Amino acid sequence: MDEPIPFRTVIKISLVAICLLFVLAYVLFQARFLIGGPQIVITGDYSFRYNERQIVITGAAYNISRLWLNDRPIYTDAQGNFKEVIILENGYTTATLRAEDRYGRETTATESFVFTPASFAE
Repeated sequence: MDEPIPFRTVIKISLVAICLLFVLAYVLFQARFLIGGPQIVITGDYSFRYNERQIVITGAAYNISRLWLNDRPIYTDAQGNFKEVIILENGYTTATLRAEDRYGRETTATESFVFTPASFAE
């Protein structure tokens, strides 16, 4: 004959199950950055036309192991922020940021600029 499970045992099993669910939820919450892959955010208000050759590109990169600007390695601070100077060529220039995480996943962000000398800006 089957005996009913004591109430105390049901409570213990329920508490263990709830604790395991919380641990699983916490692990998934912390793994969201690894699952999401690398991210690049370009900050600053960039216009399309410039009459100065030198501009500064600023932004932040998250979940990365390497970062490049036009295939040149650049570096971030501890918070993931970067600040790089680029020289604009005559006419159209494209700045391409490429980031890679430790699993080989990549992402890119592109910003375009047109250099117009001050004498031709009108």
